[in-house]
Amino acid sequence: MPKSKRDKKVSLTRTVKKGLESKQKLIQELRSCVDTYKRLFIFSVAHMRNSRLKDIRTAWKHSRFFFGKNKVMVVALGKGETDEYRDNLCKVSRQLRGEVGVLFTNKTTEDVQEYFSHFKETDYARSGNQAQMDVTLDAGPLQHFTHSMEPQLRQLGLPTALKKGVVTLLQDYQVCREGETLTPEQARLLKLLGIEMAEFKVQIKSVWNSETGEFLNLSGKEEEAAMQEDEDEEDEE
Repeated sequence: MPKSKRDKKVSLTRTVKKGLESKQKLIQELRSCVDTYKRLFIFSVAHMRNSRLKDIRTAWKHSRFFFGKNKVMVVALGKGETDEYRDNLCKVSRQLRGEVGVLFTNKTTEDVQEYFSHFKETDYARSGNQAQMDVTLDAGPLQHFTHSMEPQLRQLGLPTALKKGVVTLLQDYQVCREGETLTPEQARLLKLLGIEMAEFKVQIKSVWNSETGEFLNLSGKEEEAAMQEDEDEEDEE
């Protein structure tokens, strides 16, 4: 009888720790960028969209972006003065919280701030975002919806019915109120209505100069106070 192709012996002892290898590779890449580029910027992102960030990466091919894996980046740069890779990089590490990223570039601080201050794009809000305005629909025909969408609209909470093949709203309906947190159903309705409430934008928080080791906070006194609290807590420890 010929041997079945499924009859293969698999060794359970041969495992590759790809996670550890990728982390070590990231640490090496970050430190290499520290030595290569003149400046390191920390940036935060509002209403993150991968497609928008990809557009920025394409426009800034002369630079390097790192987004995500904050804990690994902290290890690469150094958490405190005793283990920081270069002078004052521990101050950079203290800002690696939440949806923030690192930009390595030879561009000046003025060039970076000028570019990102104008890079803003509207998009559809997602579940969990805050409504930016009141949206109310008046009772009557909803001409921009096809008859096949009526069950979906009803499932999303709209009091609709088909009247002579036309989707009709049976009564006035408030989709959302300004300031409230949007539910998945509300976010979906706003998208179907073509109403954009989110704005993708990047804020430059700080800059570190590789030639001088100088760290400069660019986002205001509140951030500086928070960083000082972190330093005080470390000193107490």
